[in-house]
Amino acid sequence: MKIRHILTLTFAAAAIAFADEPQKAATSPAQPVDIAKLPEGVRELDLFLLMGQSNMKGRGKVPPNQESNPRIVTMQMKNDQWVVARDPLHVDGRVDRIDGSSNAGVGPGLSFAQVLAAKEPDVMIGLIPCAVGGSKVSQWQKGVPRSLYDEALRRAKLALKEGPPGRTRLCGALWLQGESDAKEALYPQYQEKFLKVVDTLRADLGIQDLPFIACTIGSFIAKKEKAYPRVKEINEVLMDLPAQRPHTACVDARDLTGSIGDNLHYNTESQQTIGPRYAEKYLTLQSADKAAGTSAANE
Repeated sequence: MKIRHILTLTFAAAAIAFADEPQKAATSPAQPVDIAKLPEGVRELDLFLLMGQSNMKGRGKVPPNQESNPRIVTMQMKNDQWVVARDPLHVDGRVDRIDGSSNAGVGPGLSFAQVLAAKEPDVMIGLIPCAVGGSKVSQWQKGVPRSLYDEALRRAKLALKEGPPGRTRLCGALWLQGESDAKEALYPQYQEKFLKVVDTLRADLGIQDLPFIACTIGSFIAKKEKAYPRVKEINEVLMDLPAQRPHTACVDARDLTGSIGDNLHYNTESQQTIGPRYAEKYLTLQSADKAAGTSAANE
């Protein structure tokens, strides 16, 4: 009995010590958040849409001891509920149309938000995951059957409604998609449909200068030439976005060679490089807008 009592006390002490550790994804349940009530010292909620297919959804291996930041929150895909963000962000149970997998892992969204949170300590970052594995750009058109665009728009409007009035902004959309369209029959229409996503989103949200930032698909996908023969052409369209529309940018990730082993999905290291590159592009657009506003005010 004494031994059992000692063991019980030992496990209890360990539990108390563990509870004092920083929140870690591998051991803690999702922590609900009421985004209508911003934490003390936080002046606004900045929202970002995460759009695309499996590389935006993320397939990188999730680190075992990731820590969360209460100023980075995410809208769950299954029920629209807000929780403190941690990978995987895109947990929805849907099966990827390309490889039949339903797993989600590390994408670029969280590391993007971490850079912004460090840069702006008085801002809460709200991520709105909307990516669906294997999706084509045609599925991101307004009004098509089971439109992924319509669902993203719904979630964006809901987030804007739920955030504190006058202190909630939709600040940008991140796009990582194109693998499914890197085919002979699909790539010729890609630019038109891709730009339509940008234009329609801005019109429907009433934000004509909404920052829209794309990212190139993995150059290693070209190794699957028979299945995806037009990777180069898709990346050329994505890289050309800033020339086609104002207040846009494209992350060039063609130098990143790390995949999860399938020459299709970026690994964790690559994704955690892409995220900060998205942040750099966003901050550059933001700085340019501020400079333009200052210049106009001084004229």
